Amino acid sequence: MKIVNGASLQPRSGGAPKKLVLLLHGFGSSGTDMISLAPQWQEALPDTLFLAPHAPQRCGTMGAGYQWWGLSGFAPSVLAAGGASAAPAIDAFIDRKLAQYGLSEADLAIVGFSQGTMMALHVALRRPRAVAAVVGYSGMLAGTLGLSHGELPKPPVLLVHGTADPVVPIAALHMSESELKRLGVDVTTHVSYGVAHTVDPVGLRLGRDFVAEAFAR
Repeated sequence: MKIVNGASLQPRSGGAPKKLVLLLHGFGSSGTDMISLAPQWQEALPDTLFLAPHAPQRCGTMGAGYQWWGLSGFAPSVLAAGGASAAPAIDAFIDRKLAQYGLSEADLAIVGFSQGTMMALHVALRRPRAVAAVVGYSGMLAGTLGLSHGELPKPPVLLVHGTADPVVPIAALHMSESELKRLGVDVTTHVSYGVAHTVDPVGLRLGRDFVAEAFAR
């Protein structure tokens, strides 16, 4: 599987990209949906190219949408296998884009929503070098297989989740936070009270600031 297309937003500065933000959409969605976050981040990240690829698989149940893998259940082993199956396509896409713009992992932030959060965490915690930051909305850590040894990259992670999420329950945030801390990852969380399976304005602003600060470091 290969990621070939999606949506993008060029740097507001008009120059060559100095940073990349990779936006990974949720199950049944698309890069076209996910890129809608980017205009609200542009002012804080003027030299950043935003990339929102479509997942490589068409989504059978959702008509026009895409999926990173076919969701057959939420059992940890199933999620871990799904994440592992989709990761090579994302890694290849990242490698291609970093090479294209002459950038490194330190110039890259990965932002996910729902199933995209599962992919952002899976990929970022297993790449040979740490990315600048990971922001995960309404998602979870899908398995820790192979993550116990100490040499792994530990990018800073922000997790944001709504208390009224009917798709991925808020318990997933607390489980993911404790697992990440156990692995030695610097994780920040924000609970959005009354928010469902979506990104609210506060969460959007927190994600933007988290990425901007990580790039500034």
